[in-house]
Amino acid sequence: MKKYVYAISDIHGQYDLFQKLINFYDEEKHQLVLIGDLNDRGSKSKECFLLGKKLVEEHDAVYLMGNHEENFLNFLLQPEDWYTGYVRYGGKETIESLLHKGATEEYSPTEIALMIRSRYKELIKFLKERPVYFEWRDYVFVHAGVDLTKNDWRKTSPHDFVWIREAFHQGKNNTGKTIVFGHTITPMLHGDMQTTDLWISDGKIGIDGGGVFGGSVHGVIFDEKGIVQDIEYQNMNGPWQPSV
Repeated sequence: MKKYVYAISDIHGQYDLFQKLINFYDEEKHQLVLIGDLNDRGSKSKECFLLGKKLVEEHDAVYLMGNHEENFLNFLLQPEDWYTGYVRYGGKETIESLLHKGATEEYSPTEIALMIRSRYKELIKFLKERPVYFEWRDYVFVHAGVDLTKNDWRKTSPHDFVWIREAFHQGKNNTGKTIVFGHTITPMLHGDMQTTDLWISDGKIGIDGGGVFGGSVHGVIFDEKGIVQDIEYQNMNGPWQPSV
């Protein structure tokens, strides 16, 4: 077991910021944990997906399932049913990153899904196999949170691990664990829609600074006692806006 965990969350296709955070990763000292949502909204989801996959396969990183990875897989499985919502939710950028600019105007949802499934078989198989949490010492790393009404947090439903919000944020943490999560942006958790700092409350640490919305991305290094370093980069390219 390594001395530190280095956790990164909610990159959302911002490959330049992803690379900046990875520059701080020390393979000898750090267990790298990617807390989901590498794709959608930003323009370079393909590069983010492939870097995440490489870090797992070559450097023993942990890459957790996020709700945006789940949405992507659901679209590929049922393209006609999921297309409109997925594209509006940031999937257009992922589709264009994997295929080419304008692909959503040229092809039907079924054709898009067929092309992606044909070209990216290994990536899709990899994404389907992503775990929903990672436990390290007295920490739990998870995309969205856990069900705090369960006697054993591990019995949280797969849906809640990647989607839960208020019930987790507002619930009492009696798990005995410090729970590190992304999914809900810290400006929302702070209640002012401005503060991009980490959100820390009741043994819960939110690390999604809302980078893709014009906020920041965080890379947080933990040891067994707490936070050692918080590396934060602001998104200087402006907030993502849906194009449809």
